[in-house]
Amino acid sequence: MNTMFRFLTVVALASSATLWSQDMAINANVSATVANAPVVIPSSLVNENEAQADTALRVAKEALNDGDYREAARLFARVAERYPKTPQAAEALYWQAWSLYRAGGTNNLSAAMTSLNDLRRLYPSSTVNRNDAGSLRVRICGELAQRGDENCAREVVTTASTNTSTATSTSTRSSQGGAQARSCPDENDENDERIMAINALMNMNAEAAVPILERTLARRDECSRGLRRKAVFLLSQKRSPEVVDILLKTAREDPDPGVREQAVFWLSNVRDPRVVDMLADMAMNSSDPAIQEKAIFALSNTRSEKASQILRDIAQRENASKGSREQAIFWLGNRRDTAATAFLRGLYPKLTDRDLKEKVLFSVANQRATGSGEWLVGIAMNEKEPIELRKQALFHAGNNRAASVAEIATLYDRTTDKEMKEQVIFVLSQNRAEASVDKLMAIARSDPDREMRSKAIFWLGQSRDPRVIKFLEEIINK
Repeated sequence: MNTMFRFLTVVALASSATLWSQDMAINANVSATVANAPVVIPSSLVNENEAQADTALRVAKEALNDGDYREAARLFARVAERYPKTPQAAEALYWQAWSLYRAGGTNNLSAAMTSLNDLRRLYPSSTVNRNDAGSLRVRICGELAQRGDENCAREVVTTASTNTSTATSTSTRSSQGGAQARSCPDENDENDERIMAINALMNMNAEAAVPILERTLARRDECSRGLRRKAVFLLSQKRSPEVVDILLKTAREDPDPGVREQAVFWLSNVRDPRVVDMLADMAMNSSDPAIQEKAIFALSNTRSEKASQILRDIAQRENASKGSREQAIFWLGNRRDTAATAFLRGLYPKLTDRDLKEKVLFSVANQRATGSGEWLVGIAMNEKEPIELRKQALFHAGNNRAASVAEIATLYDRTTDKEMKEQVIFVLSQNRAEASVDKLMAIARSDPDREMRSKAIFWLGQSRDPRVIKFLEEIINK
């Protein structure tokens, strides 16, 4: 529907409403003068007025659906102005606020709040005011608070505090089937006003936000789980002395595993010298494997020598759980420093568990440090090692480009083990370098083992190197 059509429609409706209002004013004056009695509006006229309001509301919603938010806001305002006694007026004020919110900009957001204030003042018992306006108000006020609006900042803090203190009793009424029952908020439900109020604390100063977040995290009712999960993240973004203590208490005492794990995870984001010791204690001594894993990950994100040493201690502790040792080895492989590389290479011969050894092979390859390829090829050549570990060493050396094609190709000529030769062919086939294709063609052309020649030809058939077609044609025409 174009703008001109909307304009003409509203003009026609406005004219009709004006004539009707004039007639009613005359009737009202006569009635008051003669009998001093209240105005009685015929039901037929009331119904006609509501029908006109409904038509105007539909016109405004057309503009909203078309994405013309400013025009929609103007048309909704016209409905509320022209038909204040109809049910559509309250709905129009709500949609006016929504349109202004979608239009964006500080002025539009302020105008949207004015519209919601009018809705609350003029139509306190309307359905839209009870059900939807509160959520929209929190959303808009949160935006304005982030833009420096002090009144909205205070309102956001008040709303968040109120939600924190009342949601427990609300959830109780819900379980009892009370009239004011509300569903429990989900942490990802951005349309829930409780989640919106918590989110709005992001840009509030720590002095105002931290006490609210602490009270939220102190709750233990099941219905507050979503709020607590959201509060953990927001708390970790605040720079306040008590943040570490609150997160640590949450990590140890919250009844929800997800909340505890999030608290441990975000501890590494807090700049406090105590954090590393706290994480070390949880990584080494927690009986909860998930907490241990999160603590080790958090330590890996803490770029300090102390954190690195703790990871090394966990990796070599024989009485530590296998899972925590695997995690420590894995994250050491992501640190890419010479100390970590030297430690992992030295740790390998001391290990007896095959899974832990595989983790070390992967981590060393992932570091791509100087000499890592030669070390991995050395493991692959060591006949004292289990064949599967030798194959793993070779695979990781090639897959992570830790070893050069020349180093891998040389291994083919040095080994007599058939399984290792097959592994070399496979690893070379995964590398698109010309040198890899050259070695595979050499094997296919002259290797005395027919099976090895066959495997090399098979993998050459998967290559996109243009030389391969000519090479295969030569073999066919022999």
